[in-house]
Amino acid sequence: MSTPNEADCVIVGGGPAGLMLALLLLRSGLEVTVIEKHADFLRDFRGDTIHPSTQELLSELGLLEEFLTRPHADMPRVQVSWNGTELILADFTHLPTKRKVMTFMPQWDFLDLIADACAEHPGFRLIRSTRIDGLTREGERVVGVTGTGPEGDIAVRGRLIVDASGRDSVVRAAAGLTPVGRASAMDVLWFRLSKRSGQTFPFIQAGEGMIITIDRDDFFQIAHVIPAGSWTGSTDDVEEMHARIARISPRMADAVATVTAEDVHLLRVSLKRLRRWYVEGLLCIGDSAHAMSPAGGVGINLAIQDAVATARILGPVLRGAGPVGVADLRRVQRRRSWPTRATQFVQRRLQGPLLATRQSGSPLPLPLRLLRKHPRLTRLTGSFIGLGVRPEKI
Repeated sequence: MSTPNEADCVIVGGGPAGLMLALLLLRSGLEVTVIEKHADFLRDFRGDTIHPSTQELLSELGLLEEFLTRPHADMPRVQVSWNGTELILADFTHLPTKRKVMTFMPQWDFLDLIADACAEHPGFRLIRSTRIDGLTREGERVVGVTGTGPEGDIAVRGRLIVDASGRDSVVRAAAGLTPVGRASAMDVLWFRLSKRSGQTFPFIQAGEGMIITIDRDDFFQIAHVIPAGSWTGSTDDVEEMHARIARISPRMADAVATVTAEDVHLLRVSLKRLRRWYVEGLLCIGDSAHAMSPAGGVGINLAIQDAVATARILGPVLRGAGPVGVADLRRVQRRRSWPTRATQFVQRRLQGPLLATRQSGSPLPLPLRLLRKHPRLTRLTGSFIGLGVRPEKI
């Protein structure tokens, strides 16, 4: 066993990608330290979608039964209400997976599940409430991270450093890696709505804009898509949001009228990615390597697939005596860059329909007309959302 300040792999970021990678490496007998800037996983307005491919991975890991004991809701098909016209957007019921549903689970419950599984291994260390702000180098190679925790400065060394800390990564910037890509055309407003007993709303409502509703049992979590840069939190912005949501969903008008600017969390959508995911000794995965739009909730799925590929490719290297070389890191990017590019391409093409402001009575957008006319196409969209472009196996 190495010292508490050393590990085979140091992972910055205790999100889905970071913890999944940690678990897979731990199961192969490696020592892993995960550094998380927050004290716990209890944060609102995170992605809650657990896709069929991720549930298949949980089954491979023997965690599916325990996963299903935690609070969750299943959705076998994604439906959309477009100016009152109901149709199926994606069908998961024909996927070649044990569970043919997209599952909604508060992300903190999912992360607790994976962290608890990690804690069963003696080589695991989770450092909370610690913000990483620098890298340690030996020559050109990154060999560790530095930061500040509850007890002061901290330095942790590892044979491999993995940055899974998200789209605003400080680690990525310290490594000299800069994402590229065009600015997104949309942002997302997240907020809660109070819920009356028995009250329901369609999952997706669209026409003069778009609303996604996640039922949290005692409240609704709302994601409202808006044009990029159009929200400042002013009184006029709030009033326009109230009016726009009332036009899209008249039944929501009374509930949304009580929402204030302080209740709204702005997510600035990014569709950028790194040209190179690595420097010597360090690899970026998940949103740190490729920020995704929330469309389809595929960002979590893609990040977890990155983690699986990383463990499969780099795990054997870490179990050996030699260093993880640049060629090894390049293999991970080559494996995962094409799914990233393909997914971001589709998400860019979706921005137009997601921001559409067609009045009631206007014809459906062409993609929705095709799905309504050819229902079997919903299996293709179900495969794209539920499995991803290149699903990984453990």
